[in-house]
Amino acid sequence: MTIRRRFTLQALGLALALGSASPAIHAHQHDDDDEGFRAGKVFTSSNAAAGNELLVYDAERNGALRLATRIATQGIGSGGGLGNQGAVTLSDDGRFLFVVNAGSHSVSTFRVGARALRLMSVVPSGGLAPTSVTEVGGLVFVLNTMGAGGVMGFANLRGRLLPIANSARGLSASGGTAPAQVGFTDDGDTLVVAERATNLLTTYRVMDDGSLSAPQPNAAAGMTPFGFAFDKRGTLLVSEAFGGAANASALSSYRFADATPQTPGVLSASVGTLQSAACWVAVTPNGRFAYVTNTGSGTTSLFHIARYGRVALGQSVAAGTAGTGPIDAYVSENGRKLFVLNGRVQQIAAYRIASDGSLTAAGGASGLPAGSVGL
Repeated sequence: MTIRRRFTLQALGLALALGSASPAIHAHQHDDDDEGFRAGKVFTSSNAAAGNELLVYDAERNGALRLATRIATQGIGSGGGLGNQGAVTLSDDGRFLFVVNAGSHSVSTFRVGARALRLMSVVPSGGLAPTSVTEVGGLVFVLNTMGAGGVMGFANLRGRLLPIANSARGLSASGGTAPAQVGFTDDGDTLVVAERATNLLTTYRVMDDGSLSAPQPNAAAGMTPFGFAFDKRGTLLVSEAFGGAANASALSSYRFADATPQTPGVLSASVGTLQSAACWVAVTPNGRFAYVTNTGSGTTSLFHIARYGRVALGQSVAAGTAGTGPIDAYVSENGRKLFVLNGRVQQIAAYRIASDGSLTAAGGASGLPAGSVGL
């Protein structure tokens, strides 16, 4: 069983840093009952250059998604695709939601209350063009992609992100890495960044105070590692776009051993989707199935995950339509639905997940702002 690390303010050494923390924009700071509002919700961001917004959809029983509200992040998006996974991230306890603002180099934090979302803070990301954010146990890391690129760590104090000393680290090189995603291993002990241009999975050891070790570059099993996800047993599943080559995309799986926490060991190497430009990965809560969106082909592929982390292609085309440009994907908390953001047609498609992992179309939503990212 995986034990998630729970970071505390004292463990992170921030008890005396509150007065010098970065300025933040605050909304109401009282705590709410944390259950209720997020149930049945789907979140994405507009990524608009005129002002980024968090879009919140209600999932109806018939599969339709109804736009419930849109809230300004008080940041600016890029107005176009980010080439990323993880622009919108829910905390592991479900109480906070984080959104990157690539155009204004900041991160917005929302409190998920019983009846509504509240914007709690907007803070500088510690670099340029943040595109991916991850959280575990109150520790938040942001991936910045322009300039030299790198990661920056924060402690989440009731929605206010406080920079952590010695948590800013570079990638495998000072520029030219084209990083796509940052994420924690399930126990919170290791941070992972997928670098598309270098074909590397760069890892960092996470210390008890939230600081990071030096980056360790690791060769990916295939070319152009892009998005990734972890299953409930700690298996790392990474999509491989192979430079967008026709029908060359794949999925690889890895495990981290206790003795080598920064070195992912290959379990399955480059199992093909038989589709083009695989980019995003979503895993069911029971750890049995993984879904990979193939942006170039307009399809979603189904993979079966064995108990020991090996993967096998279940269906090359489990869903999708050519020309839709599927990007982000998200599996509902109960594991019954898959949501896919189709970037080229400004649509979220919803699918029912059967017991064998197969998908059936179940509505969705259209009319999203062009350039929307994150699920």
